[in-house]
Amino acid sequence: MRIGAAEVWFRELSQQLERHGCRSVLCFANQPSPNIRKFLDAPNVTLDVLKDSWELKWRPTIGFHRLLRRYQPDVVHCHLTGFISLYPWLAKMHSVDKFFFTDHGSRPEGHVMHAAPSWKRAIVPIINYPITCVQCVSDYGYRCNAALRLLPQRRFTVIYNGVDIRRASEGQQKAEAFRRKYSIPDQRAIVAQVSWIIPEKGIQDLLQAASLVVSQKVDVQFVIVGEGPYQGECQKLAVELGISEHLTWTGLVQDPLLEGVYAAADVVCQMSRWEEVFGQVITEAMASHKSVIGTRVGGIPELIQDGETGFLVERRDVAAMAERILHLLKNPALRARMGNKGREAVEAKFDHRTNVSKVVELYGVSRPDLAARKIERLAAEKPLSASTH
Repeated sequence: MRIGAAEVWFRELSQQLERHGCRSVLCFANQPSPNIRKFLDAPNVTLDVLKDSWELKWRPTIGFHRLLRRYQPDVVHCHLTGFISLYPWLAKMHSVDKFFFTDHGSRPEGHVMHAAPSWKRAIVPIINYPITCVQCVSDYGYRCNAALRLLPQRRFTVIYNGVDIRRASEGQQKAEAFRRKYSIPDQRAIVAQVSWIIPEKGIQDLLQAASLVVSQKVDVQFVIVGEGPYQGECQKLAVELGISEHLTWTGLVQDPLLEGVYAAADVVCQMSRWEEVFGQVITEAMASHKSVIGTRVGGIPELIQDGETGFLVERRDVAAMAERILHLLKNPALRARMGNKGREAVEAKFDHRTNVSKVVELYGVSRPDLAARKIERLAAEKPLSASTH
């Protein structure tokens, strides 16, 4: 529905694959919107649909089989599907050369890493034997997977998610437009959180912190970007706290980077309660030269250098959240310094072009045997004519 981190990642992946003469088939759970189709459109890109791909049921399994038969891929990479499925063996049956899985899953609040039950450690390695490699998007994700002992550690690798730095820079020009669109007065500082509105994202904690900040007579507007099943409950809490006049709910924003969400914000928060495996919003804010406040959970401490690119607080610690927000709002020089260091950190570790290239390298698409297979397949699809030679 929207141009998010996944769509940006897959467009870059398709562009890099095109340089190796490869086609890219991107399969969505539902028909992508015209906006997404336009964003991903390229000569080597085909869009398709695999409904309910994350469910261990016959319908998506049969649909996956049909996709394999239709496109005869050399490489399959599963995102946002179940770790345990029939997909790896189906791919092997269709002579897929390599099969990858990316673990995007955040863990429940207070998750403790431990080995899986012995029966799982006996069965899952057989089910997932054809998996070439599991990409973990943070070291935290890697450690969670390694602790389960379901696959040998050598079959896991860490490749961080990434941010399109160029698009982040373009979005810097949209701050005023964002303020006008949502009628936010120029004199009010903006504290933003971009997330799905569910309890795990800590929106309620941010609202409690907002009430403490507003009680200090600070001229500030808290902006919640996103939608979700708990929005009504959160709006009710805001009324009870008496902060509705200092709160803006934008709903779903199609392209937060280019529509000025981060450009307009003075401080960006990610107050997650669960063990966030990565924290895409944090890296997008840092790429936009913004200071950030995040909770010390999951992979977030890998993104924020406490006291340098932003601040880390304990989950549910409303008082600490409010204190850090107030400190940043009162210190514009500190915000600027942290924002600049955050941008440098993104350029060094989270540039999507660099990180996508690591995935392409794992695919091994430049290998001579794969190149020969691509030539054979192209020849079968369209026989060479004398003029082509």
